[in-house]
Amino acid sequence: MVDYELGAVQERFADIIWVNEPIASGDLVKICEKKFQWKKSTTYTVLRKLCDKGLFQNVDGIVSSLISKEEFYSAKSEQIVENSYAGSLPAFVAAFISNKKLTPKEVDEIQQMIDAFRTK
Repeated sequence: MVDYELGAVQERFADIIWVNEPIASGDLVKICEKKFQWKKSTTYTVLRKLCDKGLFQNVDGIVSSLISKEEFYSAKSEQIVENSYAGSLPAFVAAFISNKKLTPKEVDEIQQMIDAFRTK
């Protein structure tokens, strides 16, 4: 079971792995030293936590994902809809667009998604 709750820094760290995978753990340490000014031990601690959450694996010093970035954010979105809107996608969409003016292009894209779903 993947834990979809990540802090902001954990998300940035996960993005580094997703962009660079498979990546040698030593190379990951170097990137994190530059981006976050982390020590080696900090990188390995955060990596271990994300491995424990079921997102990544570190096998023989090579770090790779167990779940893609797209799968992660899709599941995270589903979790938000379930937990915050009682599983109602229409309620989520209504809340999302209530304070956001959609462009005609965005409306067209959303309509195309709905039309494609109806033809399935």
